[in-house]
Amino acid sequence: MIVGQGDFKYELAEGWEQLPAGWHHGDVAGVATDDQDRVYVLNRSEHPVMVYDRDGRFLRSWGEGLFTRPHGITIVGDVVYLADDSNHTVRKFTLEGELLLTLGTLDQPSDSGYDPKSGPASLTTIKQAAGPFNRPTRLSVGPNGQLYVSDGYGNSRVHRFTGSGELIESWGEPGTGQGQFNLPHSVSVYEDGRVFVCDRENDRIQIFGPEGEFLDEWTDVTRPSDLYIDPVSHNVYIGEIYWMKGKVNLAGRTWVEERISMMTVRDIDGRVISRFGGEVENGDPCAPGNFTSPHGIWVDSHGDIYVGEVSQTSYQGTIYRDGCHSLQKFLRVR
Repeated sequence: MIVGQGDFKYELAEGWEQLPAGWHHGDVAGVATDDQDRVYVLNRSEHPVMVYDRDGRFLRSWGEGLFTRPHGITIVGDVVYLADDSNHTVRKFTLEGELLLTLGTLDQPSDSGYDPKSGPASLTTIKQAAGPFNRPTRLSVGPNGQLYVSDGYGNSRVHRFTGSGELIESWGEPGTGQGQFNLPHSVSVYEDGRVFVCDRENDRIQIFGPEGEFLDEWTDVTRPSDLYIDPVSHNVYIGEIYWMKGKVNLAGRTWVEERISMMTVRDIDGRVISRFGGEVENGDPCAPGNFTSPHGIWVDSHGDIYVGEVSQTSYQGTIYRDGCHSLQKFLRVR
């Protein structure tokens, strides 16, 4: 199966992942590769970090018992950064799973007013911006080694830390204006220091300077869940999640039409150069090559795309069935 357009076409690598017998991973919140193109699958099973070689052969797992709701993964060099939005921490590990640093206080959310039991429109309970963290979503490392964290389901901020974990500053507040957020769901820092934030329930990417000054926004996106900036091509890969007509999003707004989940490849200025999703079996999100919820995105050194999906909890539980994929690999066609 070939998807995409122009110079950015991809072949679905069906059957790529070789799970150990009897294992499963359910929702895959994030995926990343190291410098040897080993693949780290952050998932919500009893084995939260599963590691594979480039060909999909299982190597090992780690992190058992350490996470409550894994959410985002970033690998830089020989370091893995993992966000857990339920225990309110972002932690730094070696590639083998040795804990090096913890940002945030375990199981202690900051005071934003957020009520996780309030129902579907939970973001509306956030009354004020707060410090680190209330359900953080992902970390990115800037070119100077500083750490940026998007925060998140229970907050409306981006936090900037030194490389050793001291808080420098925070920016953002609840809302729809420039520099405001309704679910900063992912963050990625470009080589020039610009900070790209997936402002998911506002259907946009906001772009800031290194110290949080607003620069630009891309509004032609649908619920951007994660983005990856390729350090070689400088293209931006974005996972965009569905709208369900008549349903209410987390910010309390009703979706006025149906939109499918998809992957888009854009240049660094936001122009779409390839997109795919919903192309087979009448757009069935569970069909191979389509998407339920492209939640975690990574591109390896060969230009191949890995997409992790929270398939069991997407679509408000209406489409999931046994066999619905939560991890797909797309091989770049040269």
